[in-house]
Amino acid sequence: MPGPILEVSDDTDDLVLRTVERDDAAFVQRAFADPYARCALHVGTHKSEAEVETFIEEEVEDDGNAAYIACVDAEDAPFDHPDAAETTAVAFLYVRHVDHDQPTVVCWVPPEHRGAGHAGPALELGLDALWRVSDVHTVGASVVSVDEFTRDLVSAVGFTEEARNREAQFVDGAYRDEIHYGLLRTEWEAQ
Repeated sequence: MPGPILEVSDDTDDLVLRTVERDDAAFVQRAFADPYARCALHVGTHKSEAEVETFIEEEVEDDGNAAYIACVDAEDAPFDHPDAAETTAVAFLYVRHVDHDQPTVVCWVPPEHRGAGHAGPALELGLDALWRVSDVHTVGASVVSVDEFTRDLVSAVGFTEEARNREAQFVDGAYRDEIHYGLLRTEWEAQ
């Protein structure tokens, strides 16, 4: 289960960002089973739960990266480690290279939570945290062209399409374009 609360949404009373714990490997593994999320994570194939535990240990827990589990908490959920009845994981946010000038963000939402209104606020909350604690000028995101959910999500929070690599990703049996988006700190602050 996710760990302590790191961020609380001003827009929705129940949406929080919690730390990613090694026990969250089963939830995060689902992102590695999604072919579109794998492309954004720069991983070619799915991963076993044990491999995801290693990913959490080596990548998520690395100071150069940031990761969050976006959760919808019950009214009485504790600040620290909730149990399964007290919170529901609705998204995984991963920011690579927060120690560089242009980190990249991945926001994966399980299919059962798409359309529930949590994806945009979760990504916005993660970006708020990133801008507040990291001295980065811009944030990037890479999306497979046929992944309309994620394309709409990053556009809705203010990302701008900056480049397109034609037929750069092999997904679902076909070569797909990879679209690169960017969001400047000044653009975020102007919203």
